[in-house]
Amino acid sequence: MSVATLAPPHPVVACAARVGAALAEVADVQPVFMSVAEKEAALVELARAEAGLAELKARILAAGDDIAAEHGARDVAAWLAHATQADPRAARAELHLAMALERRAVVARGMRSGAVSSAQARVIVEAVEELPAELGPVLAAQAEQTLVGYAAHHPPRELKRLGRRILEVVAPEVAEAEEGRRLEDEERRARERASLRFRDLEEGRTRITGVLPTSVAERLKHYLQAFTSPRRRGSDAAREERVPQHRAYAQAFAALLELLDPERLPEHGGDATTVMVTMSLDQLLSDLAAAGVIAGDGEEVISASEARRLACQAQIIPAVLGGKGEVLDLGRRMRLFSKAQRRALRLRDRRCRAEGCTIPAAWTEAHHWKPWSAGGPTDLANAVSLCSHHHHRIHDRTYRPELLTNGDVRFARRT
Repeated sequence: MSVATLAPPHPVVACAARVGAALAEVADVQPVFMSVAEKEAALVELARAEAGLAELKARILAAGDDIAAEHGARDVAAWLAHATQADPRAARAELHLAMALERRAVVARGMRSGAVSSAQARVIVEAVEELPAELGPVLAAQAEQTLVGYAAHHPPRELKRLGRRILEVVAPEVAEAEEGRRLEDEERRARERASLRFRDLEEGRTRITGVLPTSVAERLKHYLQAFTSPRRRGSDAAREERVPQHRAYAQAFAALLELLDPERLPEHGGDATTVMVTMSLDQLLSDLAAAGVIAGDGEEVISASEARRLACQAQIIPAVLGGKGEVLDLGRRMRLFSKAQRRALRLRDRRCRAEGCTIPAAWTEAHHWKPWSAGGPTDLANAVSLCSHHHHRIHDRTYRPELLTNGDVRFARRT
């Protein structure tokens, strides 16, 4: 009578079993008796092993369509979430990473060796796959290799920042234009997704929640900082009760609504809530570029087209820099239309002059038809009233504006 020989388990199944057995061996071992050096070594090795296990799990997930088919699940992530009582969103994120690692062999090898964590891998994959397709696979592979090398010295947050600037390393000749295009896309999405909600909490209070474009939020924060500056309180500062920053902001916001005229805002940083936009001469002349916005307590980056749009209005001064950072031209507020000019403009235009738009002139912004940065004068003959939507559109490179004989502006998508 013969005894059937059991087939050996698949190597991956055997590996999983050995990992489980190894963990069982130390289940009751207390780390409190380990030396500092032993704890350090164990934590580092466990982190590397964790990365390797995550890569192996990703490999199985990427090949797991048959599991979903076997159980009638939407996909293998849905099955895994149910089988292990895991968070479905986390399981789906793991599946997305697994599919990406199929295309990113260098990142996968980095995880397998323990040199790249799961969090770093997600950042690298996102950065590489956001590169313009027209740059080709060679540059994408070079970017991937470079970022995997950076992973040895940078945590995910820093790696993400490096990933956004990776073209400056692998393709500096196109980096500026691509950065400008990326920023324009981000700003467009931010405007499309912006929201502001009001919820009555009764008892005389309302909760406001919102998501705003960063350039808008930074400008608001700058105004609120002007109101909450300790210098405004003078000699009474020591006697005033300190309040948390979020409450000070709330009080300042209420005051801002009562004193909305920018000319009457308190001084902040030596000037009345002035925002400076810094651009090089090349950036100023380029369709696609980035610009710096110095406001509040730091510098943000916006697209050059957004900077040119902002230069049409508000307390914003454009500073054009030379190759070594020297100031070639510091714009003046006289580029802004005066109050009398704005009144005359509203009286003349009556509404947003975009063809077919009915937004009243009181809600519009004054636009230089010939840009101020290109020598356009600040006078009524060079001015046109545009609502916020059409003011953004006239600075959007995907549209070509045409000034009609009746004073309206017609927009056509560029081919």
